[in-house]
Amino acid sequence: MARFPPVPAMPTIRAATEADVQLLFDLICELATYEKLREEVVGTPEILRASLFDRGDAEALVVESAGGEPVGYAIFYTTFSTFECRSGIWLEDVYVRPEHRRGGIGLRVMEHLAGLALERGHVRLEWVALNWNEPALGFYDKLGAARLDDWLIHRLEGDGIRSLAEGETPA
Repeated sequence: MARFPPVPAMPTIRAATEADVQLLFDLICELATYEKLREEVVGTPEILRASLFDRGDAEALVVESAGGEPVGYAIFYTTFSTFECRSGIWLEDVYVRPEHRRGGIGLRVMEHLAGLALERGHVRLEWVALNWNEPALGFYDKLGAARLDDWLIHRLEGDGIRSLAEGETPA
């Protein structure tokens, strides 16, 4: 009798709890290292906890292997489209540890988020990817995601926000 190779067990994707804050922060640092941006991580587990659980600024998912090992996370929040006059989901981060990639975990996370979007009546699921991250870009292309090359991201941080708020805009 022919035997088929074992099908990898599906990961568990669950809402993060306050007990997961240090794990989430460690995974954020792993992602930042992968993206060559580790020096830009200036937050702390305490700030993350307050953002996720005191203020509800965002939501987090923890991804665990069939054996219960943490293998990834996603952090997302609600956005609003004025053209659609409805809300959407902005996926800030999705990360799967390198040794667990290529086994369908990223796809399961994206399916989970799409399911949340439908369940909540959202009309969009959006995110960005670094232009050099070919594995991620290829993965998103396979999902059927459209690249919005006509849109440019702009950002104000720290002193720029303060200056603008205080009316000190450059001439």
